[in-house]
Amino acid sequence: MLRNYIKIAFRNLWKDKTFTLLNLLGLSTAFAVAVLLGMYAFFELSYDGFHKNKASLYQVYSTEQTPEGIEASEPKSVPFAPALRDEIPGVAKITRYNNKGVLVISGNKELRMSAAYIDPDFFSMFSFPVIKGKEQQPTADKSTVSITEYAANRIFGTEDALGKTISVITEGVEQLFTVSAIIEDFPDQSSMKFDLALDFSNQAPFSYAEIKDDWSKENHEVYVQLEQGVTAAQFEKGTEPFTQLHYKDEMAAAKRDGAQPDTNGNFKQIRLLPFKDVSYANFDSGIARVEKTMPYLILGVGFLILFIACVNFINMSIAKSSQRLREIGMRKTLGAGTGQLFFQFWGESVLIFLGAALLGGLLAFLLAEPFKTLFSTRASFEAIFTLKIITGFVLGFMLITFIAGGYPALLLSKLGTLQSLKGKLNLTRKNSVRDVLMVVQFGIAILLISGTFVLWQQIDFMRNKNLGFNKEQVISLPLNGKRSDAQVIQLLRNKLQNRSEILNVTAANNILGLGRDGSSMTSQMGFEHQGRVVETHILMVDYDYPETLDMELVAGRSFKRGYASDSLAVLINEKMAAQLHEENPLETRFILDDSLAYQVVGVLKDYNFQKLNTAVAPLTVFLKPNWNMHYAYIKVAPNKAANAWALLENTWKEIEPNADFLGSFLDENIDRTFKSEKKMATMITSGSILAIILSCIGLFAISLLIVAQRQKEIGVRKVIGASVLNITVMLSKDFLKLVGISFVIAAPLGWWLAYNWLQNYANHINLTLGVFIAAGLAALIIALVTISLRTIKAAMQNPVKSLRTE
Repeated sequence: MLRNYIKIAFRNLWKDKTFTLLNLLGLSTAFAVAVLLGMYAFFELSYDGFHKNKASLYQVYSTEQTPEGIEASEPKSVPFAPALRDEIPGVAKITRYNNKGVLVISGNKELRMSAAYIDPDFFSMFSFPVIKGKEQQPTADKSTVSITEYAANRIFGTEDALGKTISVITEGVEQLFTVSAIIEDFPDQSSMKFDLALDFSNQAPFSYAEIKDDWSKENHEVYVQLEQGVTAAQFEKGTEPFTQLHYKDEMAAAKRDGAQPDTNGNFKQIRLLPFKDVSYANFDSGIARVEKTMPYLILGVGFLILFIACVNFINMSIAKSSQRLREIGMRKTLGAGTGQLFFQFWGESVLIFLGAALLGGLLAFLLAEPFKTLFSTRASFEAIFTLKIITGFVLGFMLITFIAGGYPALLLSKLGTLQSLKGKLNLTRKNSVRDVLMVVQFGIAILLISGTFVLWQQIDFMRNKNLGFNKEQVISLPLNGKRSDAQVIQLLRNKLQNRSEILNVTAANNILGLGRDGSSMTSQMGFEHQGRVVETHILMVDYDYPETLDMELVAGRSFKRGYASDSLAVLINEKMAAQLHEENPLETRFILDDSLAYQVVGVLKDYNFQKLNTAVAPLTVFLKPNWNMHYAYIKVAPNKAANAWALLENTWKEIEPNADFLGSFLDENIDRTFKSEKKMATMITSGSILAIILSCIGLFAISLLIVAQRQKEIGVRKVIGASVLNITVMLSKDFLKLVGISFVIAAPLGWWLAYNWLQNYANHINLTLGVFIAAGLAALIIALVTISLRTIKAAMQNPVKSLRTE
């Protein structure tokens, strides 16, 4: 019996090649897209899931009550981790972690690399296997270094790295280390990545030795592994006496300044964030908020596309069913039962779905590399080849085939014998199922189209927003060579000062946007002013910083070379000026913890020195030309960018012949900060286009059904004088009403989703009704064109032929 079902199913599918090919095309494309989007989404959701101790690993952060509200702080002081381990029960292991850029020198090689300064427990907490050398606490010996396989190949090539000596320069301090272990390269889903691992005490003196007992200087992250049976909530509760002991003065200052305690009466609370959520954490709202919107959104787009393809299959099955009504009648006359007919038609659906799944999988495999290149991702099929996901896919496939294939099969198998033999298919309840499916289908399309419009408008807004500095004609250059930063800046000035392509050269210890070296950081500090604590971001700069970046001064002056007192002068932005509560900011002096009084000499107009999804924060700019600047900024002459770039690259090779040239224009740096938004917009745009195409295929199938059902009516109307336009409008208006209903449902939902998404950005577009009207009109026009392809042809047909057919 089963063999007979399969044979008849193949015969019927082959008989109607057009129907079979259309379904295979739509479903296989949807399966391929769903697999690729699922691969990307599950890869993004799998960060840090490979650690064996992931259930008990946490990042330590703290929340502080301030007069402005709750604030989160990730960095910790040098004595914090040892004190936490010794004073709070429940700590199994703990490590400090500070990731810094260093220069590695070996022979004639000078390589800019990333170094992690860690405590001995690190490698027993995290699953980063040592594949060669000392396996237990490989960094415990302060004179040794552990390096990854990738770093070993870069430094030593094919030579054995164990026992070799390298020189490491960090923050201007050079030290020699012996390679004691080789670490396996990190998985792509690791949020932690570094080339070298060194003992935490090997940092420069001002990052460790000089502040090892200072609780006010916070410059690194802390991770803890809890003992078995200890929960995060229990541990957090147990830290309250710890904060009252070590942060007594800080909490007293917060209370004095008008801050309100939290629900537990605390002004400061140590908290734990599960390490598996670190990659998705957002601290802007005070309490760490885990955000996985993007991967789930991409996964949702894949599901919606698959849903639309299944709806198409149902509609097309019904649309073509009138051709098989007499076959059903004959089978029933010959004794076929409802169950036999159901399994016959359902079997055909299963074969189509199975073929589409196989073709979709093959298509996804062929498109995987172009997909990864287009979206700059390292996602692979390994992300979806897990028992849980494969089981879910199999169950989902069975459910899809049962619903999408079972509904048309059930509809046809329940037809009466006489009704079937007459060749008439009368759908009940005014085709409510079909209409609901079509409303949902076009509602999804309108949602995706409006989402695409909003995303691209927001990206365009961020790209073209006035950031408060010149991003078009300024090149940023990481100072990643062996020479001191101050020496490199002076050499750049000397070599470029008489060139017409170059207008100015300056430096700072932080980059604007995200540079080619992938680095981005900010520094903060707090100090007492007029009896209260003031928090500010800090920036160290060289002379000509505001001038090079065309920043506007709203009061006072910039730093001047002829003023010796400017070594104790600062510039502040408008937000910082407002926070000082001074009538005239230029008369303000404040004393920092080194007992030096700094004078405000100028107020800069607020500019975006952080990511564009955050509001401009208070900023204080110090003149420190001999500081470790890290980045040079070179302003180039208008219309001479190409010549200036070539000149700068050649000049860099003269100054630092062994260091990579990693210059980039600031507008490129800014674009990198919203790379994920562009990636999401491209995916949703692609999904919208595919959703519209699939929806049109389904709509075309429904129009086939309607025209076939109303063929006699069309002929009669033409005989009594109805025009082609009248008939086309008659056949199309019901469809267009459904698209209108889709718009009424989808537009408010789209508005709500877009509004909530935009709240993640301090600077964003204003939502307008025009975006959603445009999406609705686009769907309406596309639907009208699709319907017209069939309805106009039917309206122009000879009525005699229609009546004769009936």
